[in-house]
Amino acid sequence: MYRGQLHAASGLLHQAVVLAHQTHNTTAIIYTYSLMANLAYVMGQLDNAEKLFKAAMSFMLSEGTPQDDNGVIEISLKLATIYAGQNKVELAEHGYRFCTESLEAKLEKQKELPAEEQSEELRKETRLLLGLCLDSRARYRASSSHLTQATQDYQRALLICREEQGESHPQTLVLMSDLATILDLQGHHAEALPLVQRAVELGRASDHPDQHVLLGNMAGILLHQGELEQSVGLYREALSLAQAAGDGEAVEQIQEGLRQVVKKKKEQRNETEAAQQ
Repeated sequence: MYRGQLHAASGLLHQAVVLAHQTHNTTAIIYTYSLMANLAYVMGQLDNAEKLFKAAMSFMLSEGTPQDDNGVIEISLKLATIYAGQNKVELAEHGYRFCTESLEAKLEKQKELPAEEQSEELRKETRLLLGLCLDSRARYRASSSHLTQATQDYQRALLICREEQGESHPQTLVLMSDLATILDLQGHHAEALPLVQRAVELGRASDHPDQHVLLGNMAGILLHQGELEQSVGLYREALSLAQAAGDGEAVEQIQEGLRQVVKKKKEQRNETEAAQQ
């Protein structure tokens, strides 16, 4: 949406929540607050999004929704993400921990239920939500340079996604690529390259919507290993796809990668010339 459309949507939602309150329709109140919160988040209004998510959660809990309900956990995850964006470290870590521990305990409780009371749909939904929480926390930890912890979260998220959605699922490939990038940043190049190569290979076969991102990540890993010609080829392919997709942020990142390749080549030429003198 354009910003004007976002503001228009916000105005309509404010009208909707007033009507929901007037009719005492709690379900509508919760739904509308959640929509308003997500819209505020997209618009970068983190303080407002926090208040709205908390309002939605408050109504849910007052209606008797359990604290480990997946809907409550989803809002808790959004709040943790907001706190991460606000650099409120303790609140972010507490929020992520609440989400992951609540879901892990819920999955264990489900295992203890008699077979006829177990819901495969709920089990899968809960486990995928756990994977989403781990993925979000991994990105937060990576951004704050806690790479070992980020690696552990990515590994668990990848395992869940593979088991629940399959090896070729788009999210599985993104997680493979992200994990490879984190491993590469820690100097684990031998582990990183095969992982991202597999993601790129499966992405080509399935026409992954973010194939340019996978290619860019692989190009970066090859750059760090000194494989400059291979890196350039992948960066150029990624750049073409990113431009076709209209992904401006990716285009900038890929162009920066190409500049790094040029810089590296120049350094290698200088070293060779110096050695020959």
